[in-house]
Amino acid sequence: NTINFLFVVCYRALIFPLMIREGKPTPFFTFVLALLFCVFNGYLQGRSLTTYAIYPPGWLADSRFITGFLGWLIGMAINIHSDHILRNLRKPGETGYKIPRGGMFEYVSGANFFGEILEWFGFALACCTIESFAFALCTLFILSSRARQHHKWYLEKFEDYPKDRKIVIPFLY
Repeated sequence: NTINFLFVVCYRALIFPLMIREGKPTPFFTFVLALLFCVFNGYLQGRSLTTYAIYPPGWLADSRFITGFLGWLIGMAINIHSDHILRNLRKPGETGYKIPRGGMFEYVSGANFFGEILEWFGFALACCTIESFAFALCTLFILSSRARQHHKWYLEKFEDYPKDRKIVIPFLY
């Protein structure tokens, strides 16, 4: 569980930023708030898993752990694939906005957000700690709000935007 958490954090904090091509600069205050949140959450999750969480023998074969791990793995794959689609919407030197297509973007406007939400709920199920569940809920509320804003923007910006796409949860919302 700790390795899963560290992998996600390393991907999001180190690998993903290096893969982004030109983009808008992040305001320093936003960067500091995100950094503080990640440090606090990392400490909380790490402390919970290494100090307080107690798992019975055979936990890795328990259906909760297996289902959670698969949810985490599928969510991460969706997240990484969706980020890839977004990074490659424009060719080098091209400007303007485009409608993301392919993968989970065929179902939801916030495919990358959906992947991340699935990751953290999978992680929460695999860990079965109050801290991991609290983080999954925070992720759901924050990213659902962002996805709703993106969805609304896409609908306003593009007349041909697929009207049947949901916001962040396929077939539901």
